[in-house]
Amino acid sequence: MPEKFIAHFTIADFIVIGAYFVAVFVFGFYRKHRTAAEQSQGFLIAGRRLTLPLFVATLVATWYGGILGVGEFSYTQGLASWLALGVFYYVFAALYALFIAGKIRDAGLAGQHLTIPDRLQSRYGRGVAALASVFIFTMITPAPYLLITAILLSMITGFSLEICLLLAALLSVVYIFSGGLESVVLADIVQFALMFIGFTVVIPFAVNTFGGFEFLKASLPASHLRPTGNLSWQQILAWSFVALWTFVDPNFFQRCLAAESSRTAKQGIFVSIGFWVLFDAMTCTAGLYARAALPNINPVMSYPALAEAVLPSFWKGLFYTGMLATVMSTVSGYTFLSAMTIGRDFIHRAVSGDARDEHALKRYVMFGLVMTIAVSLIVAYTMQSIISIWYTLGTIGVPALLLPMLSTFTEKIKFQKGWIAASIVLAPAASIAYLVIGYLNFSGGAPQYPLGIEPMHVGLLVSVAVFACAAAAQKFFPPAESQPVQSPITTASNDSK
Repeated sequence: MPEKFIAHFTIADFIVIGAYFVAVFVFGFYRKHRTAAEQSQGFLIAGRRLTLPLFVATLVATWYGGILGVGEFSYTQGLASWLALGVFYYVFAALYALFIAGKIRDAGLAGQHLTIPDRLQSRYGRGVAALASVFIFTMITPAPYLLITAILLSMITGFSLEICLLLAALLSVVYIFSGGLESVVLADIVQFALMFIGFTVVIPFAVNTFGGFEFLKASLPASHLRPTGNLSWQQILAWSFVALWTFVDPNFFQRCLAAESSRTAKQGIFVSIGFWVLFDAMTCTAGLYARAALPNINPVMSYPALAEAVLPSFWKGLFYTGMLATVMSTVSGYTFLSAMTIGRDFIHRAVSGDARDEHALKRYVMFGLVMTIAVSLIVAYTMQSIISIWYTLGTIGVPALLLPMLSTFTEKIKFQKGWIAASIVLAPAASIAYLVIGYLNFSGGAPQYPLGIEPMHVGLLVSVAVFACAAAAQKFFPPAESQPVQSPITTASNDSK
């Protein structure tokens, strides 16, 4: 964990930060009077009523969470952070909007799919869905973001990291027990506004204190102003593959499902891309100023250190609310998604209840919230580098889920479920094996992989190979006609007839 950073605050700063938490709780606990059925729909999928502004606010805020990790990357790699953590994601988000978002919303309207494993079950059966659920739960753990929140709270309060981890969990998710996804979305309205306000504040002060582009050009290593930084093309390619996470991210899936229409889901993603471009411009600029003005600090602390150097009272508090809003929106969003995975994809699938019984499902998700918080607190306490965590999770999860998930959106790919299960197991296994080999040959501050090939590439190649074998087997040894796999909804309802 990063060493403790000493920040200095005044009463004005504490008032601003306190007002932020009050606003989040007011919005998070706000409720309209609704019937019991409407409350369950609101808890699970926000009643499928997300308008364009709400859709954009919650998607932008939830998807952009690892603010200290972004600062670390910007500080060490400069403009390359925009390429690795921005540009590739814009491209894949646009493709998601064009080819996937509408199909998710339409399937949700038919009441068939509440989660990604639901979609996989409808095509490949319950076993494949259960396997996918394991990797989804791993990928969307809120633990990294819980750790970032705790670090920021420790700077503000002076409390120990252990106490601040508990505070972070309480402050980020307490309102979810009241309203589920609907509470997350309403709180995200505040978080969305403040994350932009916070970073809008720090840049003018940095320019006024140190100077404009000429200062950056004179003070930064030349590589920091190159689009690729010090990254090799192999590393750039690896980060581009990490961005494939977009296609298997439950956050995108659930927001599209909760949109009021397919049009809203598609348009909302494109509008969100515009906001991500703007926010990336601000975070990257702030990271460059931190590196230019403060070259000998811990990179993880680049944003707090820059704030300490340039921001006066009140404005510093506003900047910290921006950082808190950025990460706490992701904690709440990913905590709810993890709870949905436990409640819907583990417990409900094992119990085999009626998927349309939203009251029972809500109880399972509430239990999932408690379990998610407990597991995340344990994981967060043992973590080290935020960037390495992102990379490792993507390296394992993307090969497992990418092709099986994408195959559900086309009728041209209908392989037997055994092949899909093999891909979900073998692809991440290959990535993990390659990771282990690399770390066993650790040298020069980095793992050394055979032939210089990144582990994710190996996993994806294995997944492609399994799909190729499945296609060949289907062509030369076509299976006998069988009954189609039933959807998660009809399976349970037919059993009850």
